[in-house]
Amino acid sequence: MRFLVTGCAGFIGSHLVDRLLNEGHEVLGVDNFSTGRAEFIAPAKVNPRFKFFEVDLLNPDVIEGILSAGIDRVFHLAANADVRDGLKHPQKDFEQNTLVTINVLEAMRKTGVKRIIFSSTGSVYGEAPVIPTPENCPFPVQTSLYGASKIAAEGAISSYVEGYGFQAVVLRFVSVLGERYSHGHVIDFVRQLLVKPDELIVLGDGRQRKSYIHVADCVEGILQAHRRTWPKRFEVVNLGTDEFITVFQSIEAISREMRLQPRVLFGGGDRGWPGDNPFILLDCSKMRATGWKTTISIRDAVQMTTRFLMKNRWLMEERKSS
Repeated sequence: MRFLVTGCAGFIGSHLVDRLLNEGHEVLGVDNFSTGRAEFIAPAKVNPRFKFFEVDLLNPDVIEGILSAGIDRVFHLAANADVRDGLKHPQKDFEQNTLVTINVLEAMRKTGVKRIIFSSTGSVYGEAPVIPTPENCPFPVQTSLYGASKIAAEGAISSYVEGYGFQAVVLRFVSVLGERYSHGHVIDFVRQLLVKPDELIVLGDGRQRKSYIHVADCVEGILQAHRRTWPKRFEVVNLGTDEFITVFQSIEAISREMRLQPRVLFGGGDRGWPGDNPFILLDCSKMRATGWKTTISIRDAVQMTTRFLMKNRWLMEERKSS
């Protein structure tokens, strides 16, 4: 089969590209390197079944030209995932997450491609009234621009499903850890500890409870969603684990892996920043009913991510904002 992967040089996208190629598929990849890394797709670029396009999806014409080559399904992972600093650049979330998605949908409509898997987020549930949170949980007030931009993109996708006969699977992820991890709390803590090994400054009170998934389990979930014949043309599926970890437990795992015992200074409060949800745990029974399950615990994923970052310190170098 022939697939398009947007955000192909990103953390999750590059792993998905590798898996699709390993399964013998042909893959067209799109990225503008705003957050993706050329190093992540270096193995794929030597494969003759992979073709890479360095383009910006804010330009609607470029994606139409790529899709004209004939695609069986679009895996749309391109996004701005900077949840914490979303309020510093509010337009970016809606451009990169909502507008880009609409551009992809329009290009699909014009070229007759009607199957899409979309990487959404558990952040759309805000501070959910039900824990573990199922897919049909009533939406509360949105707590982040990232979540708001993703739910707007979901709405656009559902409209194209109804109006143009598309088939779509929306995957609402928890945060993802693992090799090629390039942003989030683990990289923030490891970076701090490399500079000052005896002290760690942490936002919030350390009691925030978060669910994470290893990238290998995440990609397997994406592929399972792709292989599955779903009962509805627009299907929303949670993708996460049935466990959670506190920020303090995550710090313990990172410190143990780095062989450090830092003094931890907490900023206080029950959340790290505006929009930080103090408890995230998704009900993933719909996905598990397909036979999919996680194979790596959160604690192991945290330690594996720390180990990877220690061996790839270049990933922790600050990048200029685009």
